[in-house]
Amino acid sequence: MLQATTGRRGVLGAGAALAASGIIRPPEARAARALEVVLESEVVILDPHVITAAITRTFATHVFDTLFAMDDRGQIKPQMVEAWETSADRLTWRFRLREGLKWHDGAPVTAAECVLSLRRWAPRDPLGRMLEAATASMEATDARSFTLVLKEPFPLLLQVLGKPNAPLPVMMPERLARVPNTQRITEIIGSGPFRFRADLWRPGNIMVLERFADYVPRAEPPNFLAGGKRVKIDQLNLRVMPDQLTGANALMQGEIHYMQYLPFDMLSRLERARGVRLLGLGGLHQFQGNFRLNHAVAPFDNPAIRRVLWKLADQTAVLTAIGVPERFRAPQCPSFWMCDAPYSSTAGAAGARVDIEGARADLRAAGYRGEPVIAMEVAGSISQTASMVLVQNMKLAGFNVDQQVMDWGTVLARRVRRDGWSMFSVYSNGTDMFSPLTHFYVASTCADFPGWSCDDRIPRLLQSFARAEDEAARARVAAEIQTIAYDLTPAVMWGQFTIPAGYRTTLNNMIQSSYPMFWEVDLAA
Repeated sequence: MLQATTGRRGVLGAGAALAASGIIRPPEARAARALEVVLESEVVILDPHVITAAITRTFATHVFDTLFAMDDRGQIKPQMVEAWETSADRLTWRFRLREGLKWHDGAPVTAAECVLSLRRWAPRDPLGRMLEAATASMEATDARSFTLVLKEPFPLLLQVLGKPNAPLPVMMPERLARVPNTQRITEIIGSGPFRFRADLWRPGNIMVLERFADYVPRAEPPNFLAGGKRVKIDQLNLRVMPDQLTGANALMQGEIHYMQYLPFDMLSRLERARGVRLLGLGGLHQFQGNFRLNHAVAPFDNPAIRRVLWKLADQTAVLTAIGVPERFRAPQCPSFWMCDAPYSSTAGAAGARVDIEGARADLRAAGYRGEPVIAMEVAGSISQTASMVLVQNMKLAGFNVDQQVMDWGTVLARRVRRDGWSMFSVYSNGTDMFSPLTHFYVASTCADFPGWSCDDRIPRLLQSFARAEDEAARARVAAEIQTIAYDLTPAVMWGQFTIPAGYRTTLNNMIQSSYPMFWEVDLAA
């Protein structure tokens, strides 16, 4: 899940802005071929197994590695795995790791450690729990091989092992894989193309990732998260900016090479800026905004009251208020699984149209008694703007709304409580939301994710989706799940849109993706 600030401060020269905020990197963090980048937010939580935050996933894709990975067509390809085979009954799977894989401390990666890593990750992930339930045994057979035996066929096995969705099924050395998944790892040792320099980390300022010299990339060309990850720079410096305006000015003046999220109100200026190129993709590379609802307490413990919001969520008004240009947004999208995506559907969406008067009547009929709706809002973010548009309509319909403004870290801390909040606004990568199995608010039921949207029907249909043998069958099940989701209302969509990234034209081989990726990228001489 994503958060990005849109704070507005005076327009400063990039150098002055960076100096004023103390962001200039320390001398020891400089390298001959260092890439300076600004991501969506600061990386704070470094354990990829314990959180769904997209910024932690971005960190993980560079520092850790996975057994399989997805390419830009959604196909699953081997990554750490060299070869695999399955029995005729599809119950026994044998995997062999590539030769030469090493942890960042120099020790060889072993199959036993991969088994431990999967066991640590699986209980924290909806797909992982499905795989865990279908697994009879999983054991290493030698230093580079392990065998997984299923109780029943599980057609999506490789998709689960190679999924791009957080929490990522990354591999860890034994000492980290044995840390209970209720605790965060404190030592960061992966086997990915970059290694984390804990000694150069300056929270609030800079995080340094260094090219891992012993990383052995695959032979294939890079393709989204799959293929060979050849690092051509010495160092990746993740810079922390006080706001988007400072970052955009730094990009235009060449102080940084890449900025993940550009402010919408500066896009026309950035498009004209010399030496800057914009990256804005559609379909699955767009984002889906959602209002997550807390089903555990009033008023949203009442499903009829939750459903009123479908008549108040005006996607066009939200995206206009945020400032998303029309070329970077989808029309009013009724699909939980994204529009212009494999499982796009209108099932169950007949009542999802803006109707303030109808919402007012429905709210009275639902027995609403004026209980306060506590809306957690992230100060200065586009999700706060989205919340403000919905709240205005909610008040018109008769809701009593208490808007509480805070930072994203406070939202993360408060949302784990079953009381003290009613809703929060957030947006997520399309690659997380296009499938019922990975959609944060549909796949995660009851205690799986803050919000406690309990339902007995959806988990059974998710199993049917996972067992379906072809895409047509999965699409039919996805439509059934969406019909139930509209009734259950675990979340309400506020729009599908692109936030363009920006990068300097001095960067060669920039991978075209909504995920920041810095292997293969090179700096022009």
